[in-house]
Amino acid sequence: MGKTKGMPEIKLVLKPASDGQLRKTGGKACCGGPVQAEWTTGTIVTPAGPVCRVSTTLTRADKWGNFKCRVSSFRDRYSVSPGLYAVGEPGMASDVFVSANYKFSFDMLRRELSGMNAWILVLDTKGINVWCAAGKGTFGTAELIERITATRLNSVAGKGRLVLPQLGAPGVNAGEVRKATGFKVCYGPVRAADIPFYVAAGHKASGEMREAGFGFMDRIVLSPMEIIPAMKRYPLFALIILTVFGLDPRGIIFRDAVSGGLPFLALGLASVLAGAFLVPVLLPFIPFKSFAAKGWLAGAVVILPGIVALSPMSRTLILAACIFFPMASSYIALQFTGSTTFTCISGVKKELKAALPVYITSAAVSVVLLLAYKLMEWRVFLFLK
Repeated sequence: MGKTKGMPEIKLVLKPASDGQLRKTGGKACCGGPVQAEWTTGTIVTPAGPVCRVSTTLTRADKWGNFKCRVSSFRDRYSVSPGLYAVGEPGMASDVFVSANYKFSFDMLRRELSGMNAWILVLDTKGINVWCAAGKGTFGTAELIERITATRLNSVAGKGRLVLPQLGAPGVNAGEVRKATGFKVCYGPVRAADIPFYVAAGHKASGEMREAGFGFMDRIVLSPMEIIPAMKRYPLFALIILTVFGLDPRGIIFRDAVSGGLPFLALGLASVLAGAFLVPVLLPFIPFKSFAAKGWLAGAVVILPGIVALSPMSRTLILAACIFFPMASSYIALQFTGSTTFTCISGVKKELKAALPVYITSAAVSVVLLLAYKLMEWRVFLFLK
């Protein structure tokens, strides 16, 4: 294969390591990047050392990993090594696209660079996506400058420009980066899918490209990230409810546990459904700006039929259910603030500060009512005995 102008010959690595081997070795072979993985197609030798060339086609393993990120805590350990990567056959004047080392973000970027010759500079964001990392400071000015220096980017792409994702802007001071490294910082579109159009337009983003939309499908995709954590706590909730309703001076009565506990278990599922699914899906249509209020309203509406079904039961239990389950839905809905474009850090902190005392008080009152019901039940039993 011939040489690209200004660049040495490309050398291909014929036997890349698997992602599993990559995690075990933790090697650094590509200007601060990892040893060869299944999503690489070889290396490019540069004045700064060998740089991994990545594929712009996602494999089944990539897609499966990205799916698991949506439905489990797998996302907490889904990352690539920080460093410099190549797409196609980039040269000194090629664009340098900056990304987080959260592999899902990295995959979305490299996929959209298909057909281009570009560099990808991956920052160490501790496996966190660009938007969240910018808020936490890991996708920031200091890390960007350090990564440019560590990869000797000036000797590889000194005539190119740094293109940062729009959502990373809060964490980076473009003036400081240029002063420290000589690189001009440009902010690309919000979504990686718009990068080809951004480049074709002479690195100019339209107003639409600058907008962070949060449509129906975006919210649907994120809802499993709220449902699954809530359901992980559900078995503990079920165990407590069944134990309380089954508890009797004679011991734990299975029949009482089931007959008394099932309605509450159903209401628990309804509150998870309301807070973790209905609130995200119907977010723009539910009244109130507060996520806590949205969750409470959704929970109240969803569990109302269950509360009506409880009407033949003790008023004490009904009151406990009316207090606890809408508040549970509210708490679950409040967790969704970290996934939306509708909130800011200061707003979330303010809402948590106001809501937490209400949640704690509601939970305490519900527990007291439940214990009062059991004590009254035991007194009747002992009297009849």
